[in-house]
Amino acid sequence: MKTDNTNNMVYFTITGTSFYHGKDFFEKDMTVKLVKEPDNDYDKEAIKVEVDGLGHVGYVANSPYTVIGESCSAGRLYDKIGDTAEGKVLYNVDDGVLCSIDVCL
Repeated sequence: MKTDNTNNMVYFTITGTSFYHGKDFFEKDMTVKLVKEPDNDYDKEAIKVEVDGLGHVGYVANSPYTVIGESCSAGRLYDKIGDTAEGKVLYNVDDGVLCSIDVCL
């Protein structure tokens, strides 16, 4: 992670929720944990999303087809966070779950 003290809010989309527990349970201001998965066979910039009590609930979107609104892809977010980070749910919409995270730029 970069070391200057300039913090900015960045948006990201949670995708792949249908492979886990769905997305109906996501609520505004819910905390989600982001965990880098450098050993992921399909995406070396994969960021897993976890929720307390449920564990793995999806991934940070990393495709132009799954990123919604002004979200960053996992590839753009990957170097701005440590091995783990916490984000907050903003909206649960038809296209996905939009979240925010403060990152150092």
